[in-house]
Amino acid sequence: MADWLEHSVQVEVPVPIDVSWNLWSDLEQMPRWMKWIDSVTILEDNPDLSRWKLATGNFEFSWLSRILKQIPNQIIQWESVDGLPNRGAIRFYDRHGSSIVKLTISYAIPGILGQLMDNLFLGGIVESTIQKDLERFRDYAIEFYSNSLN
Repeated sequence: MADWLEHSVQVEVPVPIDVSWNLWSDLEQMPRWMKWIDSVTILEDNPDLSRWKLATGNFEFSWLSRILKQIPNQIIQWESVDGLPNRGAIRFYDRHGSSIVKLTISYAIPGILGQLMDNLFLGGIVESTIQKDLERFRDYAIEFYSNSLN
């Protein structure tokens, strides 16, 4: 039995929405701004599937993820199909020259881990980490966009 935890964070990114979308939808670039993501590899024979590897300290997890819904400049929704159970969505909101990027993730914690760790403590660490990831994404997008104008 597992407990599911869910977190939502968002950040305003002062670049046009299509820039935010294009950067985020290139999944293999995610390790540039997501601290715990070690690698993302799109499967050549099925581009809706990607292999993810999360690594931090002594922990390493991997999973295969499937894109469930993808609407340009609006949403990418996914779920894992094996490995670490997780699902979520990244949403994009146009603010006329800037964009709001909102990340919602849910993940399953095996019952034994839930008993060993306080879910509120673990949730606080995860939420803080993904908020910082979005802030790194914002900085990455600003730099990318500034360089593209020069």
